[in-house]
Parts: sequence; C-alpha cells; structure tokens
Amino acid sequence: MIKKGSKIYSILTGRCPKCHQESMYENKNPYVLKDVLRIGEKCSHCGTKYRIEPSFFYGSMYVSYAVGIAFAVAAFVISYLILDANLDVVFISIIGTLIVFAPIIMRLSRNIWINLFMHYDKSLVKKKTD
Repeated sequence: MIKKGSKIYSILTGRCPKCHQESMYENKNPYVLKDVLRIGEKCSHCGTKYRIEPSFFYGSMYVSYAVGIAFAVAAFVISYLILDANLDVVFISIIGTLIVFAPIIMRLSRNIWINLFMHYDKSLVKKKTD
C-alpha cells in the first residue's frame, strides 16, 4: 500500500506535497469540470503556498503531454495487442481514452509538477497535531 510520506501518495491523491494532510483541490472530484483545476491558495494545515509564483503550473503542460502519451500507449496496448482490434477501433479507443481521462490527466500532471519542487516534511505534520 502507498503510505503518507512518499511522493507517489501525494501525486495519486492530490494531497499537499509538504504535509499530505489535505487535498490541494477545492473539489476532490476531477469530473466537475468547472472546478477541475481550481486549487486552493495554501494548505490550511501547514500553510504551504501552492502557487509558488505566477504561472507556476504552466510547466505542468509538459508533464501533461507525457502523461497523455502514457494513457494513449496503454489504450493502444489494451485494444490492439490484448483485444486484437483493427486499427480503426484502436484509433477510436485512444481518442476516447484521452477524452474520458482528460480531467485526471490534468490533475495528475499538476500533482507531478508541484511534487518536483516540494518535498514531504514530517515535522509539519507534528506541528499541527501538537
């Protein structure tokens, strides 16, 4: 199981990269499209500011490209190699996968991007609980 304190935990759950105590997003459901990228100003638990600088998350677009490619490759492998579909069906499955998982890809790329610059700090967890 993935435990608090690892970057994977923060990336997959969208938790604060420093304390892992609360979600960075105002709405935890990525499929509420009006709130898909709405992120809080700072963590209410440890006070970590999520927007390090203006336009900080523009860099996550590069990560989004790579994550999108990973999802597309997975759709290709499943539809072409495992299900033995023809190329038209494979193409449709790749496009469908990218459309259906677009909100998740956007959030995942933001989570990866912010975790490249911030690291878990165990002392921040204890600070609030003491």
